[in-house]
Amino acid sequence: MLNRLDDMLSFHTQALRVRDQRQQVLASNIANADTPDYKARDLDFKSALQGALKGASAAGGTTLATTTPGHLAGKPGLGADSGLLYRTPAQGSVDGNTVDMDAERAAFADNAIHYEFNLTRISQQIKGMLAVIQG
Repeated sequence: MLNRLDDMLSFHTQALRVRDQRQQVLASNIANADTPDYKARDLDFKSALQGALKGASAAGGTTLATTTPGHLAGKPGLGADSGLLYRTPAQGSVDGNTVDMDAERAAFADNAIHYEFNLTRISQQIKGMLAVIQG
């Protein structure tokens, strides 16, 4: 029974995790808009979500090893550089910075809207389950 409940929620929870990581990358780009030679990065959401749904990290399916019985089994997330791609600048800059603030703001807002959708969807699923349980 718990496996079925977990399966119902797993897609949106994994999507939330990937969206959160993408939001952090986009915020880092915006924060470094004036840093010389900073290269804007982004996360390929589709491939990162597919990796997360398969139970692997975006780095290509590595899992955490437990070498001693006392070790805790962990769920690998996206590493600092795993799955990140460099953005192609629309226009070069003198200082080598590739952050396009308009593109970054648009991507940030779009990601935030999708994040809110996933939160709403999980909330609706939980409310539906509670309604079934309560009768």
